[in-house]
Amino acid sequence: MTTVDLKKHLIQRISEINDSTFLEAIKTILDTKSSVIRLTTEQREEIKQSQEQINQRIFITQDQLDEEFGKWANEN
Repeated sequence: MTTVDLKKHLIQRISEINDSTFLEAIKTILDTKSSVIRLTTEQREEIKQSQEQINQRIFITQDQLDEEFGKWANEN
């Protein structure tokens, strides 16, 4: 079944449902799936800067961080 066929099938099935509680549950699922994350200008800029740092390889891996933390923890 293609995506278009599945959508048509679901629309047909939903149109046959008269249980408002069940329809509300479907709405909740759809609202959760289709929620859009709205970012502030500052957040978008931080993401852009982070992507640039990744491209320039200005980062440490999780393994490196774990190693650094282990050294720090053993010193204390």
